[in-house]
Amino acid sequence: MNDTQGKILLKVTNIVKNYVSGAETLHILKGINFEIEEGKSVAISGQSGSGKSTLLNIIGGLDHTDEGNVFLGGTDITSLSEKEISVYRSKQTGFVFQFHYLLKDFTALENIMLPAYIAGLKKKDAVDRARQLLADVKLEDRSGHFPSQLSGGERQRVAVARSMVNDPALILADEPTGNLDPQNSDIVAELLYENAQKRNKTLIIVTHDGKVAQRASVRFVLENGILSEELS
Repeated sequence: MNDTQGKILLKVTNIVKNYVSGAETLHILKGINFEIEEGKSVAISGQSGSGKSTLLNIIGGLDHTDEGNVFLGGTDITSLSEKEISVYRSKQTGFVFQFHYLLKDFTALENIMLPAYIAGLKKKDAVDRARQLLADVKLEDRSGHFPSQLSGGERQRVAVARSMVNDPALILADEPTGNLDPQNSDIVAELLYENAQKRNKTLIIVTHDGKVAQRASVRFVLENGILSEELS
């Protein structure tokens, strides 16, 4: 490590994850170690089934490790209670998935503001924050539209905005452009990276798309349960 290195936000140490399938044990993650500086963007690539989503879910508190630890800002999230993990997911992380998971009976604005309102923000403040985020993903004119009235790319842009509404330290994106055509993929990827950088968010993006991965400041490949840095 050199003297110019920034503050470490995320530290992953010796993460091991196995799945038992009948008589067979599948070794998905075989001692994963890495650190990410605050505000950096990281892309993780690898073949389907290589464990990319499993790793992301462990970092996000959606899955448990068999061995190892995940530290966010010095807090070991692998030692948290279920209640504490729920708070961690709500306030410290923002998720963008391949499917948008927007609530069909709520407008774009409402879908974005709801997580902040549920987390305790006053309704007016939650709405104001959602409006700003809609503007940041260039959808302010679609705020009153329901998901069924939005295109696939627009729905995914709403999901990007929603991931940032609680001002999390860490944005986790799992194949966020996987269901989009090339043009919309470029738009969503650019807005995701741009807004994470604008807010100094640390971004981890799992992707099959080489163009999306190339935008990241650090790139990893996950293969046979081992994570290695891709040198440019």
